Amino acid sequence: MTAAPADDAFGLRDRAILELLYASGVRVAELVGLDLAALDLRENRVRVRGKGNKERIALFGRPAAEALTRYLAEGRPALAGGDSLNLNNPTAEQALFLNRDGRRLTARAVQILVRKTGIAAGIGKATHPHLLRHSFATHLLDGGADLRVVQELLGHASAGTTQIYTHVSQARQREVYNAAFYNAWRPPRKREEHGTAAGGSEEPAPRRRS
Repeated sequence: MTAAPADDAFGLRDRAILELLYASGVRVAELVGLDLAALDLRENRVRVRGKGNKERIALFGRPAAEALTRYLAEGRPALAGGDSLNLNNPTAEQALFLNRDGRRLTARAVQILVRKTGIAAGIGKATHPHLLRHSFATHLLDGGADLRVVQELLGHASAGTTQIYTHVSQARQREVYNAAFYNAWRPPRKREEHGTAAGGSEEPAPRRRS
């Protein structure tokens, strides 16, 4: 996240986007579809409308809340051209994330942002918004979260769709197990050294008489 700029209005917006994508696991289409009224910074949650027009509550932590708070206070008003937090103004743009024209940000713009951020961070492989969603789910499972909870947070209709992340998590568990158990608790056996302590060769064993 440190690769994202954070000085001007665009930087504040971009950091808030990246933090929210990772912290909540929302899809990029869900993110750009968010309105101001959907955000609850007191409870650190956001009301998301996902596939099939189904609504769910996505949660986020303190880093995302802090990034969003600063964006709303300093970044979004600059992009909107003034006081943009009046939800009762029917002519005001109600989108949470705005582009340079003060209109709703597009999914394509977020995809470009994530890719550029990955390049700036020195990530070798191509990065995309779904990678942050993937990391969100995997890290929850690695931390011991229940599969059903992860399914609800991701907005999956079937637990079978969430199963893919358990395979990744199990692979990580095996990696950690091998590193912790075999390397730490069962160090490799040393080869038996030949020769005496003085450096001479050991006496050959006597031959059996026939």
